[in-house]
Amino acid sequence: MSNFTLDELTHSDTAIRKGIANTPDMEALTNLLDVLMPGLERVRSVLGMPMIISSGFRGPKLNAAVGGSSKSAHMRGLACDFTSPKFGDPAAVCKYIMLMHKSINYDQLINEGKWVHIGFADVDQPPRGEVLTAHFSNGNVTYTKGIA
Repeated sequence: MSNFTLDELTHSDTAIRKGIANTPDMEALTNLLDVLMPGLERVRSVLGMPMIISSGFRGPKLNAAVGGSSKSAHMRGLACDFTSPKFGDPAAVCKYIMLMHKSINYDQLINEGKWVHIGFADVDQPPRGEVLTAHFSNGNVTYTKGIA
């Protein structure tokens, strides 16, 4: 039994508010079911606490509406933003995932300040294991290596 649902990973208040369809194509749907959901299960198992998903799949229109990267893994069903308040703040969650549990095999882990971004690699690609911290200033975002 999964702790995550397809509805949860495709839901978007922004999409609803702006009338944007957020339906994954077959490739994204396959990634959601075969890559992202199992990856999130590994994260939840490691944390031992519930996770609140704030952004999973984002179709191209929704991704543009929220200011996402044009190369965002969210658009391919390979990334998710979440918090785990019962575990700790996003930096603590990232540090625990990064330092204690390499078995999660993430492609990208980002401390976004108010949430954690985790992305997984395509099934035919090795995960990069990239760890970043986002810094927001004057409407811009920059990234540094590691967790700050």
